[in-house]
Amino acid sequence: MEVMDESLRSQIEVYLSHLNGLIRRGGQVREMLRADPASAAAIAATRAWQEDCGITINQLSGGSKAHWLARSFSEAFLMRSGTGHAVEAATPVEIVQRLVSVLEQAVASLSQSDNGSLISASSETPSPRRFEFVHNRELRPVVERAYRDSRRALEQQDYETALLNSCGILEAIVTDALEHKGLSALLASGAPAEKIADWSFETRLTVAERAGLIRSGCARLPAVAWAYRDSTNANGNSGTKAAVTERDARLAGQVLRVVMRDLDPGR
Repeated sequence: MEVMDESLRSQIEVYLSHLNGLIRRGGQVREMLRADPASAAAIAATRAWQEDCGITINQLSGGSKAHWLARSFSEAFLMRSGTGHAVEAATPVEIVQRLVSVLEQAVASLSQSDNGSLISASSETPSPRRFEFVHNRELRPVVERAYRDSRRALEQQDYETALLNSCGILEAIVTDALEHKGLSALLASGAPAEKIADWSFETRLTVAERAGLIRSGCARLPAVAWAYRDSTNANGNSGTKAAVTERDARLAGQVLRVVMRDLDPGR
C-alpha cells in the first residue's frame, strides 16, 4: 500500500482539526438560534460561522463550484419540493444542521486512510487573497498569517490571542489606508498634526471613520479591544488586565471583517 506523503498527512490533520472546530461552533450556533431565532447575537454568530465554513469548503474543493463538497455546501441553503426543485430558503436552524452534515462528510472523506484526494486540488491553490486591498504589499502576508492565527486561536478557545490578533490586524489595515490617504488630506478630518505612526489605536480608527475610509462598525468593539495595546508588556508577553471572553474575541473578529469590507467594497 502506498505510504501517504508526510506533508499531505500534516495538511489533512490541520484540516481535520479546523473542521472539527467548525462543527463544534455549528452546534453552539444551532442552540443559540433555537433559543432565540431573532437574537442579533445569534444572527451575527451564524453569519460569521457560515462565512468561515464557506472559506474552508472553497479551499477543500480547490475553488471548484462543481466539486461535490462545494455543491453540498450550496444546496444546504435550499429547501426542495417533492420533485427536487428548489422552492424557498430553508430555516436558519435547518441550514446550520445541513452545513454541519456537510462538514461531517468532509471529515469522513479526509479520514479515509487510502488517499487525500479531497484536498489534492486545494493543495495547489494559492493562498486566500483577503488582503489584496492592502496597499503595502509586504504587509499582506503578515496580516493573512495573523488572520489565520486568530481563527485558529478562537477554535482552540484561546480568546485572548484571538482578540489580540484581530485588533492587531485591524490597526494594521486601517493604518495602511490612512498612510495611503496621506496626512495632509487627513488634517481636514481633524487628524492630529503628528506622524500617523505616533497616533493611538483609537485615534487611527476615529480619523479613518471621519475621513470616510471606514464606517462606524468599530463602535461595536468591546472595551478590552480598545486597550489591546496595553495587553502586552515590554517583553511581548501577555499581560492583559481584564479577562477576554469568547464574546469579546468574536466581536473583535466581526468588527475586523466589517472593516475589511469597508476598505475593499468589492470583496
